[in-house]
Amino acid sequence: MPDLLSDQQFGKFSTLIYEQCGIHFTSTNRPILESRLRERLRVSKLEDVGQYFDLILKSPEEMKTFLDSITTNLTRFFRNQPHFDALEHHVIPDLVAHKRAKGQEKKIRVWSAGCSTGEEPYTISMILKDKLPSDFTYEITASDLSLKSLMTANQGFYPEARIVGIPDPYLTRFLSKVGDGYQIKEDIKNKIKFDYHNLKFDSGLRNLDVVFCRNVLIYFDEAAQKNVIDRFWNSMNDHSYLYIGHSESLFGMQTQFKFLKTDWAVFYSKLVN
Repeated sequence: MPDLLSDQQFGKFSTLIYEQCGIHFTSTNRPILESRLRERLRVSKLEDVGQYFDLILKSPEEMKTFLDSITTNLTRFFRNQPHFDALEHHVIPDLVAHKRAKGQEKKIRVWSAGCSTGEEPYTISMILKDKLPSDFTYEITASDLSLKSLMTANQGFYPEARIVGIPDPYLTRFLSKVGDGYQIKEDIKNKIKFDYHNLKFDSGLRNLDVVFCRNVLIYFDEAAQKNVIDRFWNSMNDHSYLYIGHSESLFGMQTQFKFLKTDWAVFYSKLVN
């Protein structure tokens, strides 16, 4: 199949994508961009990419749909189990003890940034529901650039093949068998607010205790990564924790987050007091 984009057109689209959401397209993932563009041309009934470029500049809705189409939404329940072991055995006990000692509100606030189809925030919700003391509560904001993924997440229904990884006690307690799949129960679902958000911009969230942003930074260049990390810092409490993907690192970045190695996993902390 011949290339859809000339080098000049590829440059125009990759620049626009970077300006809109910070995702950095290189020649390596050019085939992904061309594949998504072919589909959008078909759906839009347009003849060439120049027409489509003009369309997304004029239509905010089509721009959202286009950005949705180029994101990769690979996820699963309890993905990278050591991260959740550390949440259970280190982060939750530490946050509870700190809030009690400081006389702070007995609530844990979490942001799942780049939540895709919802498996990550639902995993976090199940763990917090199970492990927090009875006098504590929690709330989770889960955001993504993909409206299609957010619709799946908000519905909370997953085919049987997608619930692999959920421990049997959690499966029984927190999900209901419905037809050929499973539905997340309301006491887990109602703790999560799903919302569209572009990480290029400030979320407006503040006083967060835990931020999960795993396997998202790999799509950004260094400058965009630094901006995202700085915004996370500003959104988080003075005693809080940041999770990024196991293949991602803040090494070499000018950031105030501290690398944290626990018995279960490595991640980052903001421990000002």
